[in-house]
Amino acid sequence: MRLLRVGPSGAERPAVLVDDETALDVSGVVDDFGPVFFAADGLARLERALQRDENELPRIALADQRIGAPIARPHKVLCIGLNYSDHARESAMAVPEEPVVFGKTTNTVVGPYDDIYLPRNAQKVDFEVELGVVIGAEGRYLPDRDAASAVIAGYCVSHDVSERSFQLERGGQWIKGKSCETFNPLGPWLVTPDELPDVQDLKLTLRLNGAPQQQGSTALMIFDVPHLVWYLSQFFVLEPGDLINTGTPAGVGAGQDPPRFLNDGDVVELEISGLGLQRQTCRPAP
Repeated sequence: MRLLRVGPSGAERPAVLVDDETALDVSGVVDDFGPVFFAADGLARLERALQRDENELPRIALADQRIGAPIARPHKVLCIGLNYSDHARESAMAVPEEPVVFGKTTNTVVGPYDDIYLPRNAQKVDFEVELGVVIGAEGRYLPDRDAASAVIAGYCVSHDVSERSFQLERGGQWIKGKSCETFNPLGPWLVTPDELPDVQDLKLTLRLNGAPQQQGSTALMIFDVPHLVWYLSQFFVLEPGDLINTGTPAGVGAGQDPPRFLNDGDVVELEISGLGLQRQTCRPAP
């Protein structure tokens, strides 16, 4: 299944993608795609409802509709830094021996086509295409990779927007440069694991004003998805609906010569094979 949420910010309806132009409105079946839905085995319940009632569900024409983030506000957004060796090299940092973990505030999560707000006093707003992993069941002290894979609800395109001067030049933790409003566009949809033959063989692409900037593959992750979920569960209780951003390949603005950061009017497009396309326009924060 490909899950999405359609409608104005704060009033999105849960839906299931039929094709590029149409979705099924499942708001009569489930309240939302959030922590309660995932904790109550919502994916299985939704699949049974579709098998039984698909022809009776209302259809949504997606043209001119706002697409929200495919999940409601999560309890946690956990992020992995330097998870591609080429990105570690361009950042002039050593390849890590263990995953580099940091967080973003959960109110950074917005829709895949919503504007990116450039923060006041920002100097170095950067782009990062990432594979997002959504947790579907509680994970605490998971014993192995198979147990880790079993708690994954699905995958999506995630944009880990970063303000590098806030992150690296102002002291303290990275979270300051990662948590400005609109700094985690997500979606357009959440793809369940059965729809992806191999999550470690997905192509990631990011374009800025039409010009390619990042091109990579999840095959080149230093720590793969099951390992990351297992590892994080040794330190945090992973909760249904949590989001994990799994790292970005080379090509970010800070790694270019000269550096290329986002400006008012820039258009960023992100795509991961099988997971859809995002597009955002950069605007000054109101």
